[in-house]
Amino acid sequence: MAADYDLLVIGGGINGTGIARDAVGRGASVMLVEMGDLAGATSSASTKLIHGGLRYLEYYEFNLVRKALKEREVLWQAAPHIAWPLRFILPHHKDLRPAWLLRLGLFLYDHLGGRKLLPATRTVRLDQAPFSQGLKKLFQKGFEYSDCWVDDARLVVLNALDAAGRGADILTRTKCVSARRDGDVWRVVLKDVASGEERTVTASVLVNAGGPWVADLLHGVVSANSGANIRLVKGSHIIVPRRFEHDRCFIFQNGDGRIVFAIPYETDFTLIGTTDVDFEGDLRNVGISTEEIDYLCKAASEYLDEPVTPDDVVHTYSGVRPLYDDGAKDAKAATRDYVLELDGGDGTPPVLSVFGGKITTYRKLSEHVLTRLEPFLPFKRGTWTASAPLPGGDFKVDEFDAEVTRLRNDFPFLDVRFATRLIRLYGTRAREFLKDAGSAEDLGGCFGYNLHEAEVKWLIDREWARSADDILWRRTKLGLRLTLEEASRLDSFVTGYLADKTGAAA
Repeated sequence: MAADYDLLVIGGGINGTGIARDAVGRGASVMLVEMGDLAGATSSASTKLIHGGLRYLEYYEFNLVRKALKEREVLWQAAPHIAWPLRFILPHHKDLRPAWLLRLGLFLYDHLGGRKLLPATRTVRLDQAPFSQGLKKLFQKGFEYSDCWVDDARLVVLNALDAAGRGADILTRTKCVSARRDGDVWRVVLKDVASGEERTVTASVLVNAGGPWVADLLHGVVSANSGANIRLVKGSHIIVPRRFEHDRCFIFQNGDGRIVFAIPYETDFTLIGTTDVDFEGDLRNVGISTEEIDYLCKAASEYLDEPVTPDDVVHTYSGVRPLYDDGAKDAKAATRDYVLELDGGDGTPPVLSVFGGKITTYRKLSEHVLTRLEPFLPFKRGTWTASAPLPGGDFKVDEFDAEVTRLRNDFPFLDVRFATRLIRLYGTRAREFLKDAGSAEDLGGCFGYNLHEAEVKWLIDREWARSADDILWRRTKLGLRLTLEEASRLDSFVTGYLADKTGAAA
């Protein structure tokens, strides 16, 4: 039986969209279905770092660290609009790990991953500017090393955009109700979450990239055999008003063996996280606990000159990591590496399930998934994503400021803050919704800050946004900027615009 699609991917997080993009770029016909919004769960709740994971060296996860370190510069060059380098300060705490051990770990960190563009580690004095700003005076010595930042939710959307541009069908708000083997194909029932309408499609191969729902999909929807166990671990973050003016980030050691980051965030804020707590609740209702807020405030206050209190918190977010259960006693020690499990083959349509994974290694994970599935898919080319820019990222890593200048030259009504925000989110594609605008008024009504109707319509028409939350917290981070009244006006506009589009389509 000829299938409608060569590959159907369930899950619109970073792994699912990365796999869909890679597969369609190799010549396979691909559909991706996501029951909510793209990056609607774990993939928008990370610490937003492209990093090797310095602390994983203590658990001897050298292969994971090496794999992740190699990806830092690859992803930075593929998406220089949403990714950029950061310098981290690791203060030496005399009561915790000795300085020689920290320096040894950072030596390995510098040399495991083939670093070419990022600067190396150096020892710094924390009692001198600029590093002394923000820290308690009792910390005098530290180490400065490199990692990278990425807007996690936008990374997901850009992978989906590229997949769609290459021919993949991307369906959000679409739930996979059932998947059954029928001869040599999968017969998959999909349900439109908004209308309740169901449709059936067939696919030669399934990929279960359901994130925290991977086990539920495997056993309840696909009915595949699996002995794999998943460990759900919640990570939470707090956002507070900016605690230091320099552009360095801090990585703080804690007495419990964990580390906490304090990172400059969205210009005016500091992002503090993360926690590691085993999770057994409702995956549709994941939030930070009072205990987690207290933990993060206390951990940051151990180092920062200005204490952090729960009253300082302006926003929080939490996500559940779907880790492969390797039997580790503590959540912080559970492996962050991914595990791939294949069921079927030898004449039976296969399903491959993805357990675990990190934002940093999503591209390598996608390659490994497709290597496993290569016998079942009609690929016309091999690996290709290592040198291919993501949408809007077709400029060099040292040309970000030049892109901002070019945009302002083309659209003189944009101030630096507005133009920087647009290049940071959309890169060279910002011009697609600015078009021939000669003034801000030409972009339509403004909902607050510098968010106009033209951008909102573009996000709905081109980036699958369907609610104010999709726009304010995933496509942009303007939820930190807009008032409740402004957010309400945006929500009303989105609802009306979608209704008009539905009416016009009918």
